[in-house]
Amino acid sequence: MTETPPAADPAAPLAGIEVVEFTHMVMGPSIGLILADLGADVVKVEPEGGDQTRRLLGSGAGYFPMFNRNKKSVCLDLKSDDGLAAARKLCLDADVVIENFRPGTLDRLGLGYAALSADNAGLIYCSAKGFLTGPYEKRTALDEVTQMMGGLAYMTGPPGRPLRAGSSVIDITGGMFGVIGILAALEQRHRTGRGAEIKCSLYETTAFLVGQHIAQQAVTGLAARPMPVRVSAWAIYDVFETAENGEQLFVGVVSDAQWNTFTQAFDLGAIGADPAYATNNARVLARDTILPAVRALFAGMSRADLVAKLERLGLPFAPIMRPDELVSDPHLNAAGGLVPVTMENGAVAMLPALPLEFDGARAGIRHDLPRAGAHNAELLR
Repeated sequence: MTETPPAADPAAPLAGIEVVEFTHMVMGPSIGLILADLGADVVKVEPEGGDQTRRLLGSGAGYFPMFNRNKKSVCLDLKSDDGLAAARKLCLDADVVIENFRPGTLDRLGLGYAALSADNAGLIYCSAKGFLTGPYEKRTALDEVTQMMGGLAYMTGPPGRPLRAGSSVIDITGGMFGVIGILAALEQRHRTGRGAEIKCSLYETTAFLVGQHIAQQAVTGLAARPMPVRVSAWAIYDVFETAENGEQLFVGVVSDAQWNTFTQAFDLGAIGADPAYATNNARVLARDTILPAVRALFAGMSRADLVAKLERLGLPFAPIMRPDELVSDPHLNAAGGLVPVTMENGAVAMLPALPLEFDGARAGIRHDLPRAGAHNAELLR
């Protein structure tokens, strides 16, 4: 991994914003990653020997390389006077501080918002926690904990088998809300000259994501059922088997105009010509009649032929892919959708770029993954 300092890009949206992060795992680092990709100068403060996230195995092995590019690394012993003084100096020179440790941890070290803002009035301080203010705020939380208690795991798995989503979705979306708060506080600082204390959380993020299901009960009078057994809002909105063994395709037909397009292009016999199915809600009520016909039709066609036809028709579709297959996706490779990141072992991985275009351009790599403490000399001299 390179130790070359990142080149400044004065055109980057957040160029000139100085960020210090005391983070580990996913939620906190994801906040720093987004700010760094947008051009902020992000310094990651790690314990001596480096963030333990660097050494995770199994499903955690990808955490550090995915969420820590475009950052500088400083290793400090916050239990020592020198290390604590260095960390405080970094924070007093910063626009933004990010942390995601147990509640009160940085306060006890004199690195909490109250202590730092007394000498840095413009500081924006973002704490990424398990819970916002309330009875649970002292609890220890993880992404999976809040998916379970926040109703997302219930909605994802089949009845009686709660299942976490297949990504750290709450860590990442919780981090995104942290970024939203930071950007709002930066705009507020333009008017007031003062910073702010921002807090984002896992549990409340989960509640926000399942809010549509809470609202569904308010509208229908019935509690939302888990997604595998839900009553879909559309008749054709499912995964279908194709002629090749194991090759599946998701297809959605979500409007009356799309139904007309679909039935003109595919032969569904009497179903396609029946005016009783002209409206969406009528088709939903007849799902048990329509779906078997569509399944039989698609089972006789190759996935490649179906993809070509559905794309030509402008209908929603998606082949079922594994995450590792995305590295060869022609769309992601066409315009900076994947960026090269060097692993600790020297291997180069193509990882997803920030899913934004700014004036038609994608954010890329200004700085590869830093070695632990690679920038101590540069930043602490």
